Amino acid sequence: MSDPSNLIREALGAIAKASTEGELETITLDYLGRKSGQITKLLTGIGQLAPAQRAALGQSANEAKRAIEAALANRRAELEGARLADIAETEAIDVTFPGPPLGRGHVHVLTQVQRQIETVLESLGYKVELGPEVETEWYNFEALNISAGHPARENWDSFYFTPQLLLRAHTSPVQIRAMQRLKEPPIYIITPGRCYRRDAPEATRLPYFSQVEGLAVDRGLTVGDMKGTLLYMIQSLYGSERKVRVRPSYFPFTEPSFEFDVSCGICGGAGCKSCRHKGWLEVGGCGMVHPQVLRNGGIDPEKWNGYAWGFGIERMAMLKHDVDDIRLLYESDLRFLEQF
Repeated sequence: MSDPSNLIREALGAIAKASTEGELETITLDYLGRKSGQITKLLTGIGQLAPAQRAALGQSANEAKRAIEAALANRRAELEGARLADIAETEAIDVTFPGPPLGRGHVHVLTQVQRQIETVLESLGYKVELGPEVETEWYNFEALNISAGHPARENWDSFYFTPQLLLRAHTSPVQIRAMQRLKEPPIYIITPGRCYRRDAPEATRLPYFSQVEGLAVDRGLTVGDMKGTLLYMIQSLYGSERKVRVRPSYFPFTEPSFEFDVSCGICGGAGCKSCRHKGWLEVGGCGMVHPQVLRNGGIDPEKWNGYAWGFGIERMAMLKHDVDDIRLLYESDLRFLEQF
């Protein structure tokens, strides 16, 4: 049977030499392990001793166990202190030193294009007008000369909350509201904002999109004034070499009505894959404001006339940056957005 004092002396010597937590764990198992530890072995056969001897041996074993546990705890504290001191020496942090700069984002490409359009047209004297995205049928359709049952409504089919309340299909209702509020021309406004239509998502359209429409109401305005405005806007955005053409079309709220195109910036109008070998890219619609629309806005068409135009901001961004899928503008993929 081992002497408890010898066990304490051996254990304390081993603990003092230990330099890692792993070594201390090994010493713990060697001396304090429940099945094969030295303290356990020391008590083997204690039941065969006389009562006085059992008491003395049990007390000695407990004293040895407490001494070894205390020595282990002290050595662990010393090793942890040394580790922290080493970290403080090799990985010191100066809390007064400025940290690395935070990564900063930038304005979304659609917002960039919208602001560019607004800046160009504001330089011509146009003012930005905003309106509600939830509209009544009257403002969204009837005030724009699209009566109930009119086949043109199918092109502006939107999302209804009630039979009379829906998400606006275009920003044209803002033009009616602006005419009603301003009352007396001349009126030169642009109406940017989000619109909604029941279109299935695909490469060229989504059920939600951003639009910019323009309205000019004054005396003696002509199609030439309208085309000159569009040409100035397009050349300001895309470059002075770009051209604009208008083609006859139909819209219930303009008469005459046109589609306007921009010459392809890749081939210069000669024809290429990007423009489907036409030399032109379709941008939006335009025309002279229908007299009934002026009346619905509170304007006398006998004294005043006007022109209007509109296009999708996404379409302008796609033309500006040669993007071939509108869905990329809304997928929040940083690999795409960081290019702009």
